[in-house]
Amino acid sequence: MQNDYDFMRIALEEAQAAYSAGEVPVGTVLVHDGHILARAHNLPITMNDPSAHAELLTLRQAGQKAGNYRLVGAELYVTLEPCIMCAGAIVQARLARVIFGARDPKCGAVASLYNILTDERLNHQVEVTEGVLREECGEIMSRFFQQKRIRADSAD
Repeated sequence: MQNDYDFMRIALEEAQAAYSAGEVPVGTVLVHDGHILARAHNLPITMNDPSAHAELLTLRQAGQKAGNYRLVGAELYVTLEPCIMCAGAIVQARLARVIFGARDPKCGAVASLYNILTDERLNHQVEVTEGVLREECGEIMSRFFQQKRIRADSAD
């Protein structure tokens, strides 16, 4: 039986695919009843779509497979803390749990800046587990932005 670490490693594979494509390296895996229903990585640059975050792409795929936009009981593994847009979609999808690796101090809407998923004023709350493979999830982000800065400096 796979556990949180196993599924987060799969999300990290997706993050690596985003990294290789020149996208911000965020990867996701959506699991229902222990089985992967969908997985994706960031593609806003590739798709010219500001909403093509890994979380939303995964929710779209899973909704199509399930035949329902409500994914009750599903768990989303994501390498980086979801943003406001993604957190809102997670609430609408009625996920049971979100498991994320690294916090996002500039855009995080689950623990860093906002607590959207656990806000009792909303009609649905989502259980949150943070810090699964935190170092690995943070490292790929740091490496991506470090490389981006190096490229920008060499272009000057």
